[in-house]
Amino acid sequence: MPINQNRRSAIRNIVAGTAAITATGMLTSFKKENKEQMMSDKLKGNINHSVSPWCYHELTLDQLCEVSKQIGITGIDLCGPKDWPTLQKHGMYSPMCNGAEINLTDGFGDTQFHDTLVKSYSEMIPMVAKNGYTNLICFSGSRRGKDDEAGWKNCVEGLKRLIPLAEKHKVVLCMELLNSKIDHKDYQCNHVEWGAELAKRLGSESFKLLFDIYHMQIMEGDIIRNITDYHQYIAHYHTGGIPGRHEIDDSQELYYPAVMRAIAATGFKGYVGQEFVPKNTDKIASLKAAIHICDV
Repeated sequence: MPINQNRRSAIRNIVAGTAAITATGMLTSFKKENKEQMMSDKLKGNINHSVSPWCYHELTLDQLCEVSKQIGITGIDLCGPKDWPTLQKHGMYSPMCNGAEINLTDGFGDTQFHDTLVKSYSEMIPMVAKNGYTNLICFSGSRRGKDDEAGWKNCVEGLKRLIPLAEKHKVVLCMELLNSKIDHKDYQCNHVEWGAELAKRLGSESFKLLFDIYHMQIMEGDIIRNITDYHQYIAHYHTGGIPGRHEIDDSQELYYPAVMRAIAATGFKGYVGQEFVPKNTDKIASLKAAIHICDV
């Protein structure tokens, strides 16, 4: 249909205008880009941009910080205490901290892990605050046969042991929404409604959700409506192309400019983290293109 063609054309134009880095070698090609073009690529500032290091494992954290700053990214996601000095050296923020969790499967949904988690998060929360950060990731873990009610009950029981400390330090525990269809079989917090209900039961501004757009498109779609309806429970967003979690250009099914406009329309002042795994040889070009696709 003409609308879809226009959308594809729009994204192609964005990508063409921003993917000037085409030589082999990510850093070498990036450094060759002239300063005049960098100045012309100034962002609008309506979205705060961050990126997840695991998608760019070829780069050291120092290198990722350097490249990110030039692209207009101001935050590096999923970093813990050992990484924060590097971020601080480069003037980069840590918008979604990690390091207190056990893993993605053993989370607050199982009481057997509560003591371990409470100890770890009790140590981490003051550290997050001391370094000037706010968000700390957490997980429901696997369902393991539990129905929704049992999962909510267990999560509330475990998290309520931490909420007073989090409130004291103005830290927000952010439970990530993950898909249980493809990537994280049996994960319990796999729908925004489930996470929002947990937030309602906890009743604290120190618990919110990490809304991963890739995961939620797989599980339920209706991304813009869900962002609009549940934005008060969301502290952070992640991107990713569907299917495959690759580039967020017209090679996948979502139109990210519209999604970003919906996020901005809620008054969101947090960060949108690029967490796609580039297929293109020039990964930095893909990252730069994604930032401009999301620059609404």
